[in-house]
This record gives sequence, C-alpha cells and structure tokens, in this order.
Amino acid sequence: MRPIPFWSVVCTLAWASSATAQEPHTAEATVRELYDLVTFDVGTTPDWDRARDLFLPEGVIVLRSSREAMSTFSVEGWIQDFVQFIERANVVETGFVERITRLTSMEFGDIAHVLVLYEAYVPGRDRPPTQGVDSFQLVRMNSEWRIAAIMNELPIVAGELPPGLRDVP
Repeated sequence: MRPIPFWSVVCTLAWASSATAQEPHTAEATVRELYDLVTFDVGTTPDWDRARDLFLPEGVIVLRSSREAMSTFSVEGWIQDFVQFIERANVVETGFVERITRLTSMEFGDIAHVLVLYEAYVPGRDRPPTQGVDSFQLVRMNSEWRIAAIMNELPIVAGELPPGLRDVP
C-alpha cells in the first residue's frame, strides 16, 4: 500500500473546509430570502416557520393598507394577514409573486438598513403589478441578521422614489 503524500491530505482538508464554509450571511441576503419565501407557485404556500426565523420575535411591520391609512402588525399578525390574503384572493390556485426590482443596503456594525423597490402581482390576473417601497431595519444577533422592523410605502409616481431606488439618469 502506497502512503498518501502529506500535501494531498492538506489540499483535501483545505478543499473540504472551503466547501463547507459558508459565506457570511448579509442583511441584504436576509431580505432577499423573505421575498423568495412570500413568492410561491400554484398549489403551495410560504414556509411561515422559516419566515418567522428571519424576524426578531418582537419585530414590527407597518404596511400601507390604503393611500390614506397604515396598519401595524406583530410578526404573527403579519403572517396571519398574509394567510388571510391568500385565502381571500384564492391565490393558492394562481401563485403569488413579490419580487425585488431595485435594492440598496447599508450595514454598520450590528445594524443594517435595506431599502427595496418591489412589485407584487398575482400571475394570470389582468391587474398590473403593484409597486411599493419596503424599508427594513435589521440587527445582527448571534452572527445572524434578523428583521427588527419593516415599513412600507406605495409611491404614487416614479419620481417619488427615494434616492438609491430611482433610475440612474
């Protein structure tokens, strides 16, 4: 039996270590994951347990419910509101898409702000996508980014978009 050269063992261990090592999870990646979770295909619904894990248990969500009103939710209240939307709009039969159009983020120490321009729509329906801006506040706890708060605004015209989300002239 031939001995295994030392350099071969070192290279194999280094490769195995790099293959299992994960890139540090960014605040932006946490936000992107939430959008991926609430986008679902026909016959499925979001993984609400995973969505819960992205938030601080005490997280707060403030959503624009109309042009004149806002609604405030706990994480559980936001999930319940989303479940009611799925049932009310019968989107299990169509799926639902909420995708990021533009995003800008800033991390500083253990806090982060992520600003998202998104569009949401129900596939196959005649209604055009709804566009909105979500403002995320995140904190890093135990090396993981958690959403502390989301605030939502519905821009009336594209010129009202905040800096960082506007088209570059």
